[in-house]
Amino acid sequence: MVHYDDLSWDLPYRSRRDPVLAKNIVATSQPLATQAGLEILRQGGNAIDAALAAAITLTVVEPSSNGIGSDAFALVWDGNELTGLNASGRSPRRWHREHFQKYATMPMTGWDSITVPGAVSAWVALSERFGALPFQQLFQSAIQYAENGFHVARRTAYHWARAAAHLKQFDGFCEHFLQNGRAPQVGELFTRPDLAQTLELIAETNGEAFYRGILCDRIIQQSESEGGLLERRDFEEYEPTWCDSLVQSYGEVTAHEIPPNGQGLAALLALGILERLPTRNLEPLSPLWTHRQLEAMKIAIRSSFKYFADPDHMIVSPLQLLEDSVLDQLAAQITDGQAAAVPSVPNIGGDTVYLTTGDADGKMVSFIQSNFHGFGSGVVIRGTGIAMQNRGAGFTLESNHANEVGPAKRPFHTIIPGFVTREGIPELAFGVMGGHMQHQGHVQMISRIFDHNENPQAASDAPRWYVSPNFEIFLEQGFPNSTVEALRKLGHKVELSHDIDLFGGAQLILRLDDGYVGASDHRKEGIAAGF
Repeated sequence: MVHYDDLSWDLPYRSRRDPVLAKNIVATSQPLATQAGLEILRQGGNAIDAALAAAITLTVVEPSSNGIGSDAFALVWDGNELTGLNASGRSPRRWHREHFQKYATMPMTGWDSITVPGAVSAWVALSERFGALPFQQLFQSAIQYAENGFHVARRTAYHWARAAAHLKQFDGFCEHFLQNGRAPQVGELFTRPDLAQTLELIAETNGEAFYRGILCDRIIQQSESEGGLLERRDFEEYEPTWCDSLVQSYGEVTAHEIPPNGQGLAALLALGILERLPTRNLEPLSPLWTHRQLEAMKIAIRSSFKYFADPDHMIVSPLQLLEDSVLDQLAAQITDGQAAAVPSVPNIGGDTVYLTTGDADGKMVSFIQSNFHGFGSGVVIRGTGIAMQNRGAGFTLESNHANEVGPAKRPFHTIIPGFVTREGIPELAFGVMGGHMQHQGHVQMISRIFDHNENPQAASDAPRWYVSPNFEIFLEQGFPNSTVEALRKLGHKVELSHDIDLFGGAQLILRLDDGYVGASDHRKEGIAAGF
């Protein structure tokens, strides 16, 4: 367990925030959601209740990144053990390859991009197994903001307007999410009365209305009327999956990730490779430190594109990829003299919410939910406020690929919750939302905190590197020019970037010997708060 004296409390990077220290902490990407989680803790809820209240509230106040039509994943420390939940939805049973022959690539919008949403099932499953409060109580803040309105925050307004520009052809989207034909501006009060009624139905029926009741009926009716292939049984037969985490040792700690169909395994591969290289004591942002991390990540990304898919369809198991002999071979591919080649490129999304909670009894939650791209598919179910995700775009049309589109199948996912333990004791619940940045962010957060003893806020504030799907390298402002030039000489295609959206948004809670220290990314509009 980490002690205060083990951490550096310096904030050496350009930052607007200090770390938050308390016995109970909630960290989310939106201040109203953080407060919703804290309110539930004060009402006697635990970390799981707080995480769910925050997640449900986020569907209202940050709709540009998530919603009731999202998927979700979670890692939960219940005080004794770590448990994973995969609540990503499956494709319609009628999604046979022949249906997609008319496309050159998987569609990004419309009904042919929509899989069964899993977020509601995650809320129900986590509440039933771990929650201390009644399920309906967790919806209080979300329903209030939907009925009475919330003031649109700055980053949310930006992403809302960007999504509106390419989703205006969807009448349901325009009716529910636009005012007088435009996205709301910063500070405008926005109400969602249709969504308030939907949330009430989900709360009252413990999610049954969504998967087997009136909300399901409305979704299927609209699917049938607009040419979609979703059927009632796709919803009725859907269940989330409890799972053990995949693990990889890194120094004295162990990193945990949800198994595929998510990309968390790529973070473990990169960490396993770096564990075999003399990298951990190198100066952060130095040329060799950066080069080796980039090369390890490139190998992991290539593996994710080639192998990761619905676990029932993978041709190589995750445990095979994490075998010592495999990691030894992968690490041996890295030299200090050249950069790696380019892999094939799938669809990559980047609109997600991540949150983490910790309570005074030691329970901790790492939770993530997402529409995939912005508001998702553009399809909004009339009279409900439900924006349907476009996670089906994560499939590929490549024949015989493990992730090839098919019936009742989970697509490749970018969203991943992270967790770190030391000798079986929880240390860190964290995530870095941002599509293809997520596994890369996990590696960088673990390296900075456990190699260099940076406190979570400093680790979050530090300049980040980003390997694009095409293996172009983007470095955030703050990297020295000497590192940029050295990487170019090694053959990396390097560009300094001011685009903060490239580098994701972290939320972190690190357990101390008598409390927690939390952090929230200055690149987002969220906060960490506690008591």
